Amino acid sequence: MTIDCSSTGIQGWLQRCRESRKLVLVVVAIALLLDNMLLTTVVPIIPEFLYDIDHPNATLHDALTRTTTPQTIPGTTFPTINPCLAWIRNQTNQTEFSRLEYLLSPAITTTELTPFGSENGTTTTQSPQQIEDMQRHKDLIQETVAVGMMFASKAFVQLLTNPIVGPLTHKIGYSIPMFCGFIIMFLSTLIFAFGRSYSVLFLARALQGIGSSCSSVSGMGMLAERYPDDKERGNAMGFALGGLALGVLIGPPFGGVMYEFVGKTAPFLILSALALGDGLLQLLMLQPSVVRQESDPPSLKALIMDPYILIAAGAITFANTGIAMLEPSLPIWMMDTMGAERWKQGVTFLPASISYLIGTNLFGPLGHRMGRWLAALLGLLIIGVCLMCIPLATRIDHLIIPNAGLGFAIGMVDSSMMPELGYLVDIRHSAVYGSVYAIGDVAFCLGFAIGPAMSGTLVKTIGFEWMLFGIAILNFLYAPLLYCLRAPPTKEEKKSLIVGEKASSVRYVTYQNEEDDE
Repeated sequence: MTIDCSSTGIQGWLQRCRESRKLVLVVVAIALLLDNMLLTTVVPIIPEFLYDIDHPNATLHDALTRTTTPQTIPGTTFPTINPCLAWIRNQTNQTEFSRLEYLLSPAITTTELTPFGSENGTTTTQSPQQIEDMQRHKDLIQETVAVGMMFASKAFVQLLTNPIVGPLTHKIGYSIPMFCGFIIMFLSTLIFAFGRSYSVLFLARALQGIGSSCSSVSGMGMLAERYPDDKERGNAMGFALGGLALGVLIGPPFGGVMYEFVGKTAPFLILSALALGDGLLQLLMLQPSVVRQESDPPSLKALIMDPYILIAAGAITFANTGIAMLEPSLPIWMMDTMGAERWKQGVTFLPASISYLIGTNLFGPLGHRMGRWLAALLGLLIIGVCLMCIPLATRIDHLIIPNAGLGFAIGMVDSSMMPELGYLVDIRHSAVYGSVYAIGDVAFCLGFAIGPAMSGTLVKTIGFEWMLFGIAILNFLYAPLLYCLRAPPTKEEKKSLIVGEKASSVRYVTYQNEEDDE
């Protein structure tokens, strides 16, 4: 009898948990945390791991820490520099000089060196170490392209999957795609753990895009459905995005430290174990099953054609493009200009992650109070300023303030525009959220697809500094458009406007016909 009561009590407790909105919020936040933890754990690992694969006899870590005494080898052909560069080399340290020397490469010539004191005179020469440093610099620039393409593959695949997952949630509900997202992410994590080639790691990153699409679209749609009140929805999505921020916060230092002291496989095995726990929680609490939507969902085409939804989605894209460009290029730029070690490359994203966590939780409720359009507008302006400050850094501690400001401002935009998308669907369409959050996730992925894919090419052609200046200017130019979201017309106003335009058109045609008759 006691056993029956206990069983009934457990079933009742489970039923109450399944009906709890807060539990759904926790499950979504954990899914976003693990997805983005995997997303960012690879940031400090992949660049150096790929470099070590391509240069097995001279690892990047050794190249960054090794110092040798410059030597001049008579009778050997080496690149030479003009007296101006020679003076700069004497006034700066080796790392800074290598950077300057590359930037001033048109001044470099190649001549056959003669023994010191010969009749033909002497020239200022580079040591084998300097030549090796220049070659390493060129290898790093080239690697930026490969790493950028790998990082962008996840976003590109997610971009293609979102338009499928969004309408699918209208037919089968949110819980089954959410659980599928866990399964795919688990497999992707295991492939990352044991992959030993660029192609295998590229596959793992692309596969993660499918899982992320399922988790993000289903999770945000589920929250919008469970929190119909606009203010509560903003708070809930701010908390869920806090889970995303926590994953971004933990990922880079976790990956950098584990790779430095344990190895490449360990961080991904830990992530796979955490993902397995999240899957069991979803299976127990959400009980994935088919749930059909009662109301007719708006078509994806109708949502895409809505200019107010496009403005909100565009703000998400521009806000995240800058940080997406930094992910593959900043660690390599730090290796090149500062000689940064593995753990430093991971820790450099820590201020951005902490401030993003603060920004999302602060502007969930505050954005509703001050106006989400204003919060996003200010966020884009702050992002532009911070992006322009990053290339000015000469030491790692100089990156703290601009990275922190960047993360805080992105949190302002994301936590304001994500609930704004649900609000726009409520007032201008029907309260079914899968497709609109597919658009929101497409906007997010577009930034993380364009950023890494273009960063390598842009660094190679115009340089790291001008790349960031360019995206900063784009943020400045886009920000004023958010004023349009100050008071978007509702469904009734939209209908009356259309009716009014049709009536005006009819009156105009009638007037023209009367004139023709006269």
